[in-house]
Amino acid sequence: MKKAVKFGGSSLADAKQFRKCAAIIQADPSRRYVVPSAPGKRFRDDVKITDMLIECYEIQRKDLDQGLECFSRVEDRFDEIIRDLGLDYSLEPEYRLIRSYMEEGLSRDYLVSRGEFLSGKVLSALLDFPFVDPADYIVFNSNGVFEEQKTAAAFRKIVDMDCFVMPGFYGATETGRIKTFTRGGSDITGSVVAGGMRVDIYENWTDVSGFLMADPRMVEDPLSITEISYSELRELSYMGAQVFHEEAIFPAREAGIPINIRNTNRPEDEGSWVRTDDKISDEHLLITGVTGKKGFMSMSFEKDVGGDRLPFGRKVLQMFEEAKIMVEHVPSSIGTMTVIVDAREISGKEENILRRIRREIDPYSITVERNLALVAVVGIRMHGVVGITSDMLRVLAREGINVRMLIQGIKEISLIIGINEEDFEKAIRLLYRFALDRNQKDRQG
Repeated sequence: MKKAVKFGGSSLADAKQFRKCAAIIQADPSRRYVVPSAPGKRFRDDVKITDMLIECYEIQRKDLDQGLECFSRVEDRFDEIIRDLGLDYSLEPEYRLIRSYMEEGLSRDYLVSRGEFLSGKVLSALLDFPFVDPADYIVFNSNGVFEEQKTAAAFRKIVDMDCFVMPGFYGATETGRIKTFTRGGSDITGSVVAGGMRVDIYENWTDVSGFLMADPRMVEDPLSITEISYSELRELSYMGAQVFHEEAIFPAREAGIPINIRNTNRPEDEGSWVRTDDKISDEHLLITGVTGKKGFMSMSFEKDVGGDRLPFGRKVLQMFEEAKIMVEHVPSSIGTMTVIVDAREISGKEENILRRIRREIDPYSITVERNLALVAVVGIRMHGVVGITSDMLRVLAREGINVRMLIQGIKEISLIIGINEEDFEKAIRLLYRFALDRNQKDRQG
């Protein structure tokens, strides 16, 4: 049995948390490959190391001396961790190298990734595990796109290593330029390590005992999910659930490796298991989660297209692509096309997009609706359950919540409901209670 284990920022916030992580690793000899994040917040108003490094980068671009002073606070944070751990160890050689790069001019990705790098160095010293730099094994192309096949080939060189610590969040291009994943990308590194080292289980340690059915900021004491499929997890993560980075699913999924989401502060809890869709148990919930996001807007275009339906849709989407605006959903009918986008992403580009659509497509009607929230109800077993969608909509209607949009894929893994932002939290609570009720009835047969 071999396991890869990833620890999030809250799990490594200070020396006390480092000790917890070390105890977890040492309690199970199969936990061989360790992926740490940068230290997170120690208390509510604290600053994450990654955010400190982002600030340092912005400052040093304008004033090197101020930037170096900012970085000294990062050094102080790590030195405090080392001192409180009682380690006979110093990061001064690494600090010196980073400071020299700051003086010469360095990339944002390089400086921002140093939180994980330094965290990995400390954890490596604490565990007496070899330190492996992901810059040597996680490969990006010159455009910053992750190279899955080249990364897999690189890992074959170290697949027989007994154990190591490899920092999360970053890798490098083949020319050696440091490149980071998107924010939260240590989850991706953990999944890549799990696949590359051919482990049996990937444990993802965070500050909650598994995946919750709903956001605890909106639902009091939501149920923890014992088991969730990869498809469900991806849907929930993409639609707003924060436990697991959505892109981190694919490397482990491709290798068929189950993921166990655990709580560093409650290691005795089993947490949640993420399995391939064909490996879910008979106890799998009918509805596994309710989540959502606010801050969307819709743009609807009407045009007498006749036989030109294909170029009409293609041209509209091409304009959004060229403006580098991600399209979330595209509900449509004959002669009508609606594009759902994140309002923040289109901010500053909206008028240019509309002007171009009027000029090149000439729709006879354009309708823009704002303050849209999307709520997702997710469950791989909802497929084929007659009436479950209409039952959800009746729950919302009884409480006066107007449904502005409804999206459901052919596999029926998730139902996405568009509502007014002002109804968002209320809808989450109502649909969570609906999910609990339907799950209970399902269990009772």
